[in-house]
Order: sequence, then C-alpha cells, then structure tokens
Amino acid sequence: MGIDPVTRRAVFLDRDGVINRAVIVDGKPFPPGPDQLELLPGVPEALFKLRNHGFLLIVVTNQPDVARGTTERTEVDAVNRWIRDRAPLDDIRVCCHDDRDYCACRKPKPGLLLDAARDWSIDLDLSFMIGDRWRDIEAGRRAGCRTVLVDGGHSEPVPVAPDYRAPSLQEASDWILEVSASG
Repeated sequence: MGIDPVTRRAVFLDRDGVINRAVIVDGKPFPPGPDQLELLPGVPEALFKLRNHGFLLIVVTNQPDVARGTTERTEVDAVNRWIRDRAPLDDIRVCCHDDRDYCACRKPKPGLLLDAARDWSIDLDLSFMIGDRWRDIEAGRRAGCRTVLVDGGHSEPVPVAPDYRAPSLQEASDWILEVSASG
C-alpha cells in the first residue's frame, strides 16, 4: 500500500475565447490565425494569480480544422507558442480530431483532462474547467471538475449548466480562489 500520489489541483482552460480572442463569424466562434492573435484583457494577471495559489494551468483545446484540412497543425502549434510566450501555462493539450473521428480527446469527451490528470498527478475533484462553449463545460463535468463558463461573445446555446458564469477569465479566477479558500 503506497501513498496516493494525486495531490495537485489544476485549472483547465479552453484556448479560443478564454485566453485569446476568438474570431466570431455569424455568432459562431472560430480560432484565430497567427496574424489575428490577441490575448483577452487581464489574462496574464488572472493566470499568475491562479498559479500563485498553487494551481497548475493546462490548456485543453479542440482544433478540428486540422482534421477538416482547413488548417495545418503547424499553424495550431504557432498559435500555441505565441500564447505560451505570453501566459504562464504548464501544458497545452490539443485534439485535432473532428466529431466523426469518435476519439476520446475531443471535448465534450473528457480525454484531454483525464490524460493531463494522469500525467500531472492532478486531483480532478479539486480542479476546475473554464470554457466559453458547452463542450468545455460538459468535458469538465464528465472529468469531475467544477466548471466555469466565460462569456465568449457568441450566440451558441449552452445546454449544460456550469457551476459558475463569468464575463472574463479574471472574474472566473476570483471565483475559483474564493471557492477553493472556503473548502
């Protein structure tokens, strides 16, 4: 009998619409290209605050345009490098599949979160998922995390109820720290 190694807690974050500005077309969010990148206001500060309170920061992002052939993986990697240069992230996990691939990593399935939890020894019951779409909230719920929906400025319905709704990552991080402090 050994000691349970799962002692860490994390904040899992969707990328587009939470960390960087998504491109909104007809009310639907799309990932930006490398020439369209812009961090959302307050993102580095919110992430540093979470990190300073002991949270691992892990991006989990669906990028199905790779499977659809409309984006190269190198472009996704370039966007991720740009973000990592500006934000204190521990890891970025990417699913490049489309729904028809039936993979375990494409949100709303929890595969990206479960794999990261295994690799980083994360206690999912003490962790949070922040996203701007229903797929993010459902993936977090399925993984056993508490969930926060950030208003991404698009018109997609959210049939899954998050634990909290926030207008920005800054407010989401404040709520996470408040909830974590109270047990």
